[in-house]
Amino acid sequence: MNRDETAPAVIDIVLADEAETEQLGRHLAHWIIATGDGVTLYLQGELGMGKTTFSRGLIRGLGHVGAVKSPTYTLVEPYEHLVPPAYHFDLYRLGHPEELEFMGIRDYFQGGHVCLVEWPERGAGVLPGADLQLTLSKLGSGRQAHVTGNSGRGERLVRELGSLVRAHSDR
Repeated sequence: MNRDETAPAVIDIVLADEAETEQLGRHLAHWIIATGDGVTLYLQGELGMGKTTFSRGLIRGLGHVGAVKSPTYTLVEPYEHLVPPAYHFDLYRLGHPEELEFMGIRDYFQGGHVCLVEWPERGAGVLPGADLQLTLSKLGSGRQAHVTGNSGRGERLVRELGSLVRAHSDR
């Protein structure tokens, strides 16, 4: 049976704790480095679900040493020393999507950059579409990551994550 070509690639991953959430980000970073391409990633979920924890893993996986803080008050935390350059956005306190235009949002989403966007719905109509969408929700004492590929690149990353999950469950 053929997969519906219009349906996005989707995977659900159970994360037992904060360490596994961060590790998922690190795994994704390794694939980003291996391909040399950027990615736009939307991070969704209620407060405290692990969006910043995942981001920390991804940013450290790209090679950042040191603290990874949430850009809740600054809207963006740049990591321009990384290859590829990464930008971590937290739009929770954004008053209106048009504020993004005033900060030159389009410059951050140039090809080859990694853009992690927490609370992307607050920038609707201004933000470019996501290659990958990760939604974190509570599952028992851990979390569930629902990952959707929204572009060809995003779908390839979802397949890679699926391979990782299968390899991990075979142990």
